[in-house]
Parts: sequence; C-alpha cells; structure tokens
Amino acid sequence: MNYEIARKLLIDQTNSLDNPDTLLSRLQQGKPPVPGQVTSTLLALKVVFEALKTAPNLDRELAFALYQLAVKAQRFFAAGRKAGVDWPPLLNEDLVRISLGAESIFSGTWQTL
Repeated sequence: MNYEIARKLLIDQTNSLDNPDTLLSRLQQGKPPVPGQVTSTLLALKVVFEALKTAPNLDRELAFALYQLAVKAQRFFAAGRKAGVDWPPLLNEDLVRISLGAESIFSGTWQTL
C-alpha cells in the first residue's frame, strides 16, 4: 500500500455519502466492522505515518478524517455499548489502536498500547 492509497482509504472510512459500510457508518449503526476493515485501517495509518512523520503540516481533509477515526469511532462505540450493542471482544482495543495511530501521525512519533 502506498501513501495515496492509504490516505484515500482513511478518508473513505469516514465518508458515508455513497458507502454505508464505512467504519464510522457501521459503528454508528451499531454494527461491527467488516472483516479486515480494522486491519486495513491500521495498515493505512502506519503507511501515512511513515510518509508524513517529518512533514511540517497535514492537509485538512486527511486531518479531519484522522480526527473522526480517533474521536468519533470511540464515541459511536461508547454509545453502542450504552445502548446494549454486543460488540466483538477486541473492538475497543482496535479502536484505541486506531486512535493511537492518528495521534502518531499528528505527533510524528509512533504510539503503541
């Protein structure tokens, strides 16, 4: 996966205009991610991190997607849990890893659990 593909994948996981199966859309609907969706998102975060770790700034569209993946995904997960959604056992940890990946891109230092 190269930077352009990774960037597009991250943005596409937040944009639900033409795809009801984005990561955020599924979480908002109380549905678990599609198999492989979290893995692809984590890989894309790492690729984007490597490409931008010395970059002085980020483009607004990517920054907004990273924010949504880091913050809204956790918010939708918490709302689903409160509503009684039976999430997959490791989903919370996966969402924390996604948040850490987004944080890493902003900070320039890779974060792990």
